Amino acid sequence: MVNQQQGRRRNRGEEDDSSGLTERTVRINRVSKVIKGGRHLSFSAMVVVGDGEGKVGIGMGKADAVPDAIRKGSTYAQKSMIDVPMKGDTIPHEITVKFGGTVVMLKPARPGTGVIAGESVRAVVELAGIKDIVSKVRRSTNPTNVVKATLQGLQRMKDPDIEVSRRREFAQRSITASQETEEIAELVEG
Repeated sequence: MVNQQQGRRRNRGEEDDSSGLTERTVRINRVSKVIKGGRHLSFSAMVVVGDGEGKVGIGMGKADAVPDAIRKGSTYAQKSMIDVPMKGDTIPHEITVKFGGTVVMLKPARPGTGVIAGESVRAVVELAGIKDIVSKVRRSTNPTNVVKATLQGLQRMKDPDIEVSRRREFAQRSITASQETEEIAELVEG
């Protein structure tokens, strides 16, 4: 019986798909609407899907039954997957993101640190494949907004090497273009 509990605890609502994606349900919310005949119950589920190798997505599914809401959320999450730039097993730089009333700070960490994060942030970064990170959630800790802020932060990440080469290329193009306009001006005057 102890083994079953440890396995259940370790699983944390994860399921492996045949496509190599892992899904984790972050939040299930019961919504009650009062109608003429009584109350109409429906459910919404926030689902995070990732491959553990730099791709992650989130989705919100709504349905009259919990399994249907989770399935819809998983489908939406797979459609909205993004690539996360990584530097080894951590993120390239520190970032602070505000989404709604939630402020999420993500910081790179040294190898061996592990994932130091709350449940909602942990779901996103672990499924993205990040193994060393420090995070802090300030103000509102609404799991939906925390997940969305975390994904937004990962989306805004830039790989420093790629960014430097892109900016150098842009600067080189602008210098070349200004030299060409000077040559054309000299030809027109001459």
